[in-house]
Amino acid sequence: MRAADLIALSYRTVISHKLRSGLTALGLIIGIAAVVILTSIGRGIHAFVLTEFTQFGTSLIAVVPGKTTTFGISGSTISTVRPLSIADAESLGRLDHVIAAMPTVQGNAEVKAGGRQRRTNVLGVGSAVPEIWKINVASGRFLPAGEESNPRALAVLGHTLALELFGTASPLGQRIRVGSDRYRVIGVMESKGQLLGFDMDDTLYIPAAKALEMFNRESLMEIDLLYESDAPVARLEQAIRKHLIARHGSEDFTIITQNQMLEKMDSILSILTLAVAALGSISLLVGSVGILTIMTIAVSERISEIGLLRAIGAERRTIFQLFLSEALALSATGGLVGVLTGIATVRLIAAALPALPVQLAWSYIAAAFLVSLLIGIAAGVAPAMKAARLEPLEALRAE
Repeated sequence: MRAADLIALSYRTVISHKLRSGLTALGLIIGIAAVVILTSIGRGIHAFVLTEFTQFGTSLIAVVPGKTTTFGISGSTISTVRPLSIADAESLGRLDHVIAAMPTVQGNAEVKAGGRQRRTNVLGVGSAVPEIWKINVASGRFLPAGEESNPRALAVLGHTLALELFGTASPLGQRIRVGSDRYRVIGVMESKGQLLGFDMDDTLYIPAAKALEMFNRESLMEIDLLYESDAPVARLEQAIRKHLIARHGSEDFTIITQNQMLEKMDSILSILTLAVAALGSISLLVGSVGILTIMTIAVSERISEIGLLRAIGAERRTIFQLFLSEALALSATGGLVGVLTGIATVRLIAAALPALPVQLAWSYIAAAFLVSLLIGIAAGVAPAMKAARLEPLEALRAE
């Protein structure tokens, strides 16, 4: 039998039992659609998180206080935390390939202006925030440089904070009270949005030294370094380590590059996408059982047809190919309809819930369709072999 005739006969057989074929393929359709939808949500979250992390640029290195050393015995760790100072940040800013260095202290405080008050995030930073974090000043100016040793009580407001405290009036030159201290507003930042739940617009920026006093801290929370895009990162990391060891006497700090954070985050999110794909694949297993059951029943119902085909000269191989093709036809149809259903559902989700990040994961979609074909082959082999082994005379007697 020619391949074209074999395929045509297989599809005619499937179509002739519409209800049975439809119910059999339904398991695969649901399974494939579930894989498409879940992996699209997973991939969308993956892309969203990585975009959030890179919106501040990729040429960044963070230095945080404390160094954790792990010994040979599992669970035996010792952690030492010593202060990172503003002087450390200034000295790191003078290293080769470093464009800017910025001390960072974070806290929360109540801010008052006139008759209004609001509890907000407070960031103690240096003058390099617009350059390092890629945030522009909408009006006024940012904190000036060169005031690390004796900083003035100056403040810059985030976009939302400025609206909440001053409405449509200009806050430039106005006085605000942060805790027990008074600050003069010298600038307002452009809207930046949120970074993984941290609202950059509802933020007050003050000098790092002032924040250390306000929150009674001895150490900076972090030093952010912006380096040249073509700089050798490994050598720069080594230079930072050597420089701080010389200042502190030991390696009591941790260096984290942006690439390391992105690689770790990418790895975690890839595992998450794979996990939701595996969850959706459970339905595919149910679909495979359905195809196996229906093909086994089909063999029992069509024993006389098999006998007639064998009597007129059909070889065992032809019978095997015929039933295997029918299983493949069911799985291919179910897989294709499942893919189209999943893609359509993802489009609807994107339109109905624009806040939910979804992105079609084409590699997983292709893999899911391929798995549906493999399910057809696996579920169809046993019934096809059973049909091929039937003797012509015994099969004809079944009539």
